[in-house]
Amino acid sequence: MTKIGTYVLDTRSNRIGEVMDHLNGHLQLRPIGGGLEWDCHPTDTQLPTPEALLRERVRSRNRTTKVRERLNP
Repeated sequence: MTKIGTYVLDTRSNRIGEVMDHLNGHLQLRPIGGGLEWDCHPTDTQLPTPEALLRERVRSRNRTTKVRERLNP
């Protein structure tokens, strides 16, 4: 069983998410930086590479920074 708080790659959608819960045999994943959770079967996941995880964290941080800049010029 994948631990809550682990980052996994959803191989169906090629998205990385944080495991938030286990429900009815599925994992509930949330995007890095927050957002709408989605369900994924554990067999459709794998651990992301360190490079892919870092890339997604940077992408999320850049999105957050751009939004803050628009709100507070």
